[in-house]
Amino acid sequence: MEAQPEEGIVQDSESGDVNDGRDEADAVATAPPPSPAEDDADMADRLRQSGEGIRLELKKVIIGQDDVVEQVLLSLFAGGNSLIVGVPGLAKTLLIQTLADVLDLDFNRIQFTPDLMPSDITGTDIIQEDPETGRRHLTFMQGPLFANIVLADEINRTPPKTQAALLEAMQEKQVTIQGRTYDLPRPFFVLATQNPIELEGTYPLPEAQLDRFMFHINIDHLPEDDELEVVKTTTALAGESPEAVITADDIVEFQQLVRKVPMPEPVARYAVQLARRTRPGRPDTPDYIKNYVAYGASVRAAQYLVLGGKARALLRGEVTVSFDDVRALASPVFRHRILTNFHAESERVTTDDLIEKLLDEVKPPSSGM
Repeated sequence: MEAQPEEGIVQDSESGDVNDGRDEADAVATAPPPSPAEDDADMADRLRQSGEGIRLELKKVIIGQDDVVEQVLLSLFAGGNSLIVGVPGLAKTLLIQTLADVLDLDFNRIQFTPDLMPSDITGTDIIQEDPETGRRHLTFMQGPLFANIVLADEINRTPPKTQAALLEAMQEKQVTIQGRTYDLPRPFFVLATQNPIELEGTYPLPEAQLDRFMFHINIDHLPEDDELEVVKTTTALAGESPEAVITADDIVEFQQLVRKVPMPEPVARYAVQLARRTRPGRPDTPDYIKNYVAYGASVRAAQYLVLGGKARALLRGEVTVSFDDVRALASPVFRHRILTNFHAESERVTTDDLIEKLLDEVKPPSSGM
């Protein structure tokens, strides 16, 4: 009977050499680890696939609104907040709720009303009694702000005092109560909704609050065929439910990856030039800006053009940011940062009109600027 190699020993069938597996193990042990560039490339591909997966799951509930969905995803991967403005019945709240389900994140909805207080959002200290000792002590009870996604529904229906409770949370991702600071969960971002036509009983958002939003996203009525599909779908039995695609840890990693995307200096300079041209009072400001604008975009506009451009490049499978990425995001970035004056209102000149004219005039260097 032919002798068999001992267990754990591999015999080469051609040479007859005996290998106990240590050479292969040594080769694995001494193999160089993947380079950061390779890891980033794999993660970039995973981000793009995740974006496609999120879109597919959202389509189980949300019909059309592709631009709106993309802008919400960009703010998510860039780590920003977004203000979604549209008339009632356009699925603003449904979109955000479905997104939270698809992302498998903690989600809280805050219905903003005139009697809402800051502590109703952030939380407050309450007195509790120790059942064993009978001693009383203060315990912080978290408010609905402590979630990954916070829906600030009809944010302009609450007074500025309560709106201001979101300022620190949206910028520093923390809240301060009675001199103590509490970190919010990661990732954290606010998606707020606003009705543009019903102004009675509302409070305009102050500029400092608006500037905290990365995007001002306009959601409009669907084309006829899409609207017909909405009517048919929502009046039938419930369809397939969306499934979770990525986790909170994935989003945090994607947000870090976005900041690593290369930004060519000419593209970054172009973003800065666009933001600077919106400010009246500068010698290089176009006449239509001087005539119709009371206050232009802050430096945050250029920052969000660059950061959003990086996220947009990754979602589209690109490795660097282009002029087209910056131009595509000019409207949602500038829309709430350009404050028009009475002259513009009297002539019905909108912010979108000014942004469109600005993009026509300020061309990228490659276009002969």
